[in-house]
Amino acid sequence: MSSACRTPYELYSKESGKSYGNQPLSICDESFTPLEVKYDFDAVRGLITRKTIEAGPLNMWRYASLLPIPEGLEPDLPVGLTPLVRAKNLGKRLGASNLFIKNDAVCFPTLSFKDRVVAVALANAQAFGFKVVGCSSTGNLANSVAAQAARLGLKACILVPAELEQAKILNTLVYGARLVRIDGNYDHVNRLCSLIADQYNWGFVNVNLRPYYAEGSKSLGFEIAEQLGWRLPDNVVVPMAGGSLIRKIKKAFDELIYLGLVEAKNVRFFGAQATGCSPISRAVQDDTETITPQRPNTIARSLAIGNPADGPYASRMIRELGGWAEDVSDIEIVAGIQELAETEGIFTETAGGVTTAVTARLIAQGRIGAHETTVFCITGNGLKTLDCLQGRFDVGRAVRPRLADFEEYLAELDNIRPVATVVEPEPELVPAD
Repeated sequence: MSSACRTPYELYSKESGKSYGNQPLSICDESFTPLEVKYDFDAVRGLITRKTIEAGPLNMWRYASLLPIPEGLEPDLPVGLTPLVRAKNLGKRLGASNLFIKNDAVCFPTLSFKDRVVAVALANAQAFGFKVVGCSSTGNLANSVAAQAARLGLKACILVPAELEQAKILNTLVYGARLVRIDGNYDHVNRLCSLIADQYNWGFVNVNLRPYYAEGSKSLGFEIAEQLGWRLPDNVVVPMAGGSLIRKIKKAFDELIYLGLVEAKNVRFFGAQATGCSPISRAVQDDTETITPQRPNTIARSLAIGNPADGPYASRMIRELGGWAEDVSDIEIVAGIQELAETEGIFTETAGGVTTAVTARLIAQGRIGAHETTVFCITGNGLKTLDCLQGRFDVGRAVRPRLADFEEYLAELDNIRPVATVVEPEPELVPAD
């Protein structure tokens, strides 16, 4: 990755207009609202082109000029540039001819889109001189912070709700991170992390490094546009936890338009949540940006943020652009996981089950047109949430290694009788040494 064309950037508050330079800070001290990263794109106009981007590395760092990467720092972890898959089989089932999946279930190194945001956050953590980094997490972020901190030689301290999926806990501990399970939900964990960040002077990616961390999500939007041939889709369906991802994809599209890299287009954004934790979708449906906090109760733990920081902004953006938000039950989530796997061979975690099920509902409602170009985002891998499938499938009985037994068992599975039976000798047993 070359630093020849880095766009100047700084933190600022959209509400108060106050600038803060670059420092580990996430809240405006005047408006008490989240800080954003602002870029001076006029300084690099004409220097960032499709060709310069396409000549970059085959990962998210091809968009380094559009991300808050400190001068002199050259990240080399090959994160991002995940597949954009045409969902022909699922689209046919749902009645949508131009349906695409942005598949971050295979994102490197820990199989979720959180690898993108962590890569940008830790680049800034290094620049600020933090030796210890951490996060509050519902799982995927914990995995990513632990893995990337290990690669960078940083110590990591991760705080998670006590009832987190076992696979995500193990996938954090294996990298050598210190993990603390908190008796509470994500909102309790996040408040504690805010206190720890101030007390210990640690770099928490989604607390004092949050403005930089959130910008990493833009890389997903940049990739969608480039992979569609430098065109914007008609619709994007995005899972919502804190509400940041859906807004940053929109920001990515806006920046590409401003730089002349894609034609302007009114893209509609659709949010997806679990019914057991749906504060943003409820706000959209109630036509308000006022978020009513909820106590999470869903198997989609990676989306279980009851009081989302970016919720008001996400609700406003979705409604202003003509989009919508839906939420689905735990039963529908598991069905969505299974449907995506059976049609497209993609195994997603519970958040992906949410997005798949919501996409199907939006198409059925007619909110998404049959021939519109629609991208729905799969943000994590199903191997991390296997517990939600326990008892869902019958693994069956063991069958003797004989053709007749095999055919008999197939008949049981298919509820039919075999056409013919071949007599086969008993297999010879090989004596043990």
